Amino acid sequence: MNQLAQLKQFTTVVADTGDFQLMKQYTPQDATTNPSLILKAVQKPDYRPLLEQAVRDHGAAGTDAVMDALLIAFGCEILAIVPGRVSTEVDARLSFDTEATVAKARHLIALYERRGVARERVLIKIASTWEGIRAAAVLQREGIRCNMTLLFSLAQAVACAEAGAQLISPFVGRILDWHKKQAGDKWDAVANAGDNDPGVRSVRQIYEYYKKFGHATEVMGASFRSTGQILALAGCDLLTISPELLEQLAAGEGAVERKLSIEQAQSANVARVASDEPDFRWQLNEDAMATEKLAEGIRLFAADAVKLETLIDA
Repeated sequence: MNQLAQLKQFTTVVADTGDFQLMKQYTPQDATTNPSLILKAVQKPDYRPLLEQAVRDHGAAGTDAVMDALLIAFGCEILAIVPGRVSTEVDARLSFDTEATVAKARHLIALYERRGVARERVLIKIASTWEGIRAAAVLQREGIRCNMTLLFSLAQAVACAEAGAQLISPFVGRILDWHKKQAGDKWDAVANAGDNDPGVRSVRQIYEYYKKFGHATEVMGASFRSTGQILALAGCDLLTISPELLEQLAAGEGAVERKLSIEQAQSANVARVASDEPDFRWQLNEDAMATEKLAEGIRLFAADAVKLETLIDA
């Protein structure tokens, strides 16, 4: 078997793309999207009709209505391909507003349900700020399942699990990016590869914590830079992978070894982490990488949302 087929024996594979035509090649279980991926997709001729249709049908209701309709259109197209779930993201500009995040998530789910899509097939993506996590706690109680994104630290992961979030998406590649930038010329690529990759270590730590203390929240590694990072997390609950890396895995012939398991995690030496608001904010503050990458990620997603609105209004 190729490496992708072997990986699927240990881990649920998710397609990280807005290009649903590419999904058909790799038969993922689920798919994730975000404003950046949707922006990239609608600039291709194959997907431009979805944008044009959303503008025709909802333009009179304003840009926000068109944006929401476009997200749902992509989600429905994706759900016609994957057997599982699609993740649809709340506007990053709402990341520090709990009430607005809850309202937007309810609206998106209502739009899906009007299209005949059960809420069980949708994950609402929310940034892992304190306000976003509180929104997830409300939504989960209503049966609206949440995918907590822009997650870079154990403190965020613990707070998400205790809020009852369905799934978290720790960003492996962006953690690596930060450490490489900090190290500069002193970065040792060989010493920090595989199991020693800082992004891989972060996800392993979160996975072990969840399994050790019985948290049901799913762990989905995200934002990969190489197949090496992916294979170092074989056995994680889910891994969301770009089409480029899916293609490399499908062409890879080496053996894939399971790296993470519940049994191994339950025997790990792991200490409990406090997760009330003061502890959360202090731990995040003390983690320069997580603080900086969370803020940067929100800014980037917000900027791409603005670019998408500009296309809508053109």
